[in-house]
Amino acid sequence: MASADLGAELSCSICLSTYTDPVSLRCGHIFCQDCIMKVLDTQEGAGGYSCPECRAEYQERPALEKKRKLSNIVERFLCSHPEPEETPIFCTYCDSPVPATKTCLQCDASFCDTHLSKHSKSAEHVLSEPTVSLEDRKCSVHKEMVKYYCSEDSAAICISCWVAGDHRGHHVELLNVASEKKKETLRSVTETLKSEIKENERRVQRLQDHRREEKGKAASVTERVTDLFRDIREKLDTLEREVLGEISRQEEQMSLSVSDLITQLEKQKDELSRKISSIEEIYNITDPLTVLKEEPESDVISHRSCDVTSDVRVAGCVDEGIISQMLQKGLLHLSDNLMDLQRKRQLSVMEKADILLDIKTASNYIIISEDRRSASYTDVYKHRPDGPERFIVRQLLSSCSFSSGRHYWEVDVSAAEKWLIGVAGHSIERKKNGNESYIGYNNKSWALYFIDKPGARHNNVHKKITPDSPVQTVRIYLDYEAGRLSFYQLCDPIRHLHTFSATFTEPLYAAFYVYKNSCIKVLK
Repeated sequence: MASADLGAELSCSICLSTYTDPVSLRCGHIFCQDCIMKVLDTQEGAGGYSCPECRAEYQERPALEKKRKLSNIVERFLCSHPEPEETPIFCTYCDSPVPATKTCLQCDASFCDTHLSKHSKSAEHVLSEPTVSLEDRKCSVHKEMVKYYCSEDSAAICISCWVAGDHRGHHVELLNVASEKKKETLRSVTETLKSEIKENERRVQRLQDHRREEKGKAASVTERVTDLFRDIREKLDTLEREVLGEISRQEEQMSLSVSDLITQLEKQKDELSRKISSIEEIYNITDPLTVLKEEPESDVISHRSCDVTSDVRVAGCVDEGIISQMLQKGLLHLSDNLMDLQRKRQLSVMEKADILLDIKTASNYIIISEDRRSASYTDVYKHRPDGPERFIVRQLLSSCSFSSGRHYWEVDVSAAEKWLIGVAGHSIERKKNGNESYIGYNNKSWALYFIDKPGARHNNVHKKITPDSPVQTVRIYLDYEAGRLSFYQLCDPIRHLHTFSATFTEPLYAAFYVYKNSCIKVLK
């Protein structure tokens, strides 16, 4: 008892174990050095420190005083009182100590392998790992061995609990039977989990294969696009050389003409100078009779020079009109050949879908333009004939549908304070004012919207999007077989806004919801 009391006196109040490197605070309380340092570390920055025993406070971190004498006492105590080793459990029926391998809860006895082979195989004799104390195996109420399991209350019980206690009339099984059933359930759960792991691995493999295929596809498309632009650059370079060559030809021809004219004018100037000298000789003669007898050359008096405008006209000039025509013809030819170039590089050519609005689907609060490309709100009821395709909410669809292939169209939303655009299946509800009808609020439709903030919505699940600038024009791209519906903001450069991935199972129509004070327009 004295040993136990001494052990208690030598225990740290923090870790409740025997002191290790004991130290004390100024208040006199002693702790393990590591224990009190961790406590003081946690108090760092709290405005002060305190003793965990008496709560004595310190403004600054207190110094620790080593207790060397106490440390020596602890060391001698541990040498004279070593930790007790775990007592082995022996067979109850062996004369000499033989380690037990099982304990029978029914017999309250332990068995070695030899005696266990002769032990009862009855289900009532439940075996467990070797144990000395069976208190945890006894009913806390009746102090009898727990041998049964109540499945209704999920509790291990004794025979008295079942016969006359709280579990009377409940469905009860032997512990080993209930245990085997639970193991069977766990085995089934394990098989399910293993199956899920295999499915997970298959999905990972499919995704890895898909990534590898798409990387290969991206490399192939990159190569073909690079070749396409090389072809275009080659044709542009050829056109550039031809146009620049024509400019050089005209400039050279004009230069030659000017040179010829200048040569002619220089000769004419020399001739005129010669004639001037001849005339000057006459009027330098002093004898009047001689002057009258001298006759100048016949063409001197009658000569007239051409003006500058006539010279320029004769010389010619660089004809920008011909050059422009040549350039325009070359660019048009290149434009006409662009699709051929795309096909040559196995790049699909996709034309813009010709989307017209279907008046048979339009709500009576929507006005449709004559060209059937614009829709706007009106508060004047239009009294259109009712039909199964007409929406009672302010929506309408396109007249054409898509059930295969790749298509795109563009919608101008700059005149709409709020807007909701996308695609919808033919089976979307039309005669109810609720989520069954609104684009994006059900599993029949997909939408991009701007209502205070931009976002994307399908089956009433929305996702915020953050464009860099206000959205004015939207390009909608549909790849039916691939199950992709993408929205792009037409700006410089074009920006991706959102992509839906789905399995489309019915024809899809371009769909529009028209808000008050708003107008949407499908671009040609």
